[in-house]
Amino acid sequence: MADDSARWGFETRAIHAGQDPDPRTGAVIVPIYQTSTFAQDGVGGLREGYEYSRTANPTRTALEVALAALEGGTHALAFASGMAASDVALRSMTRPGDHVILGNDAYGGTFRLIDKVMTLWGVEYTAVDLSDLDATRAALRPTTKVIWSETPTNPLLGIADIAALAAIATEGGAKLVIDNTFATPYLQAPLSLGADVVLHSTTKYLGGHSDVVGGALVTSDSDLNDQFAFLRNAAGAVPGPFDSWLTLRGAKTLALRMERHSDNAERIVETLLRSDKISKVYYPGLSDHPGHEIAAKQMRRFGGMISFSVAAGEQAALDLVSRTKLFTLGESLGGIESLIEHPGRMTHASTAGSPLQVPADLVRLSVGIEDSADLIQDLVSAL
Repeated sequence: MADDSARWGFETRAIHAGQDPDPRTGAVIVPIYQTSTFAQDGVGGLREGYEYSRTANPTRTALEVALAALEGGTHALAFASGMAASDVALRSMTRPGDHVILGNDAYGGTFRLIDKVMTLWGVEYTAVDLSDLDATRAALRPTTKVIWSETPTNPLLGIADIAALAAIATEGGAKLVIDNTFATPYLQAPLSLGADVVLHSTTKYLGGHSDVVGGALVTSDSDLNDQFAFLRNAAGAVPGPFDSWLTLRGAKTLALRMERHSDNAERIVETLLRSDKISKVYYPGLSDHPGHEIAAKQMRRFGGMISFSVAAGEQAALDLVSRTKLFTLGESLGGIESLIEHPGRMTHASTAGSPLQVPADLVRLSVGIEDSADLIQDLVSAL
């Protein structure tokens, strides 16, 4: 069945790619192979290639086949977290003395990994506004090995032109990595636009239910995939079978959920725009968003993430996030439930004092799939 997946629509791939009924029992859902090791038929006589679950596990394999199919890639590797996937990608593609170009509106954890860990290994980086193609091209060095971009970005919802960045990366002999966590493979397909690697925190929309932590790297470059797989096995940052199963289960309904997330976000944006207590709304679906035209070109819809600035400043923003009832104050995003947070004090605290520091009056919403009228009333009451 998996050989047919390239012809299937997204929703069909999400349910069937890599997920044939179990040949022994007929189970229609991939089993949880909760085992650490596998019996061998003589020394080196592996059954279906499995020997030890750090290296490979059938439940994880099913997830990886599905993720590759959803992103339109030929290879996918699952990890214990999005940061584990980021770490393996960076360590595989750089060596001491190499250079990375990073978006100047990057996730705080990515910035921390590069600024506090990779630099100890001798890797240098430059933070650039990746929507400024001239500035991005100017930042290239002979030692540049990676351009690392989120689009949309976290938390300011900036948009980068993936095809244009891919051309710049090729010109500079670098690889383009796109963190597709916010958009998901349902809303955006970076590999088809020229990206070399797609990264996901599968904790977020792909898992979708705030009950699992995971990450993934997807590529159509066999050599890169081999490097990632070697380091993942050597370092051991793999998800367990149950985590893989939960993520695979979540991915089955991704298309349905992303439509609802997007519907709800659009209605909430309309409400925020009418409030005199909000000074600015960040959402790529707005016609006056600086990246709107590019987002409309490379995304199916604009997603469920919204950020906004509170007119009265930081304390008012902190007060607001403590008053909502349906929007739960918490880090992370992409679950069925709505979340609210203060990036400057929470997810992006690690960027304080750096060029990536976020505005103190900023609030970020991860809009869930609840009734939009209830969510709007909750925000209006809190405001």
